[in-house]
Amino acid sequence: MFGLLVVSAMTLTACGDDDDDNTWEDYREWREANKTWFAEQANKLDKDGNPYYEKVSPEWAGGQYILVHWFNDRSETAGNLVPMLTSTVSTKYIGRLYDNTPVDSSYNRTDAIFTARVSSLIQGWQMALMNMHVGDTVQMVIPYELGYGSSLTGSIYPYSALRFNMRLADIPYYETRP
Repeated sequence: MFGLLVVSAMTLTACGDDDDDNTWEDYREWREANKTWFAEQANKLDKDGNPYYEKVSPEWAGGQYILVHWFNDRSETAGNLVPMLTSTVSTKYIGRLYDNTPVDSSYNRTDAIFTARVSSLIQGWQMALMNMHVGDTVQMVIPYELGYGSSLTGSIYPYSALRFNMRLADIPYYETRP
């Protein structure tokens, strides 16, 4: 697999201005379908009528947010470590586009573990991971602005909202708070 998740901050900011090319108009229908789907997910309710996803928006995100649904009982992992931006994490994950098309999976690797520094991942992953404890399993929905933006990345079209099922397996290199 092409290492979907390892994208440096420079790559994200170097995507270019949407006005510089025809990407904005070429992917208009796709972009609108992704935005509509993300809005639907933000309003999704569970069987009891409660919000299915929690909006996660750290202070540094300027009002932007991702959607996170925890599959585990968070009280069972509450005492476990939480990664920082400078930590290195090991995860298991499956990623899909809004239409359920698979785009990447750690299960394609021999040991099914993907290890990376949090700061090298897309912003949506950073937001989720820094709100997870080791052992947490989540489904997260990331708007295109916090994923790959207007860039075509492998099989991920520009303006793609992404859905990941992920488990934070370990923090092999943990950085402490100053």
